[in-house]
Amino acid sequence: MEDRCARESKEYTKKNCPVKIDNNTTLDSLTFERETHTLHYYYKLTGFADQDGVLEKVDAVTVLKNELKNTTTLRVYKENKYRFAYTYRSEKDPSKIMLEVVFTDKDY
Repeated sequence: MEDRCARESKEYTKKNCPVKIDNNTTLDSLTFERETHTLHYYYKLTGFADQDGVLEKVDAVTVLKNELKNTTTLRVYKENKYRFAYTYRSEKDPSKIMLEVVFTDKDY
């Protein structure tokens, strides 16, 4: 399972990233952290979303959690109790993390 996850995340990043999710969000990469069984999504925020407080205002953590609960494409990973991490960085200041959250099987 771990080898599959590592391979699929690497292939997805190579084939698809960066991919624009919406006008203000780009998925830069997807990685698999084998030691913690974590699929880690790295995003870049631009425009309006690249401001302090915007993600809190739209309750991004709850939105992400609900999307994770409802998605079927990650079913096999959820069944194996994998973790899902999301990191959002500022385009204006790439060293600035706008949001970082990790969900475990207790969250979904």
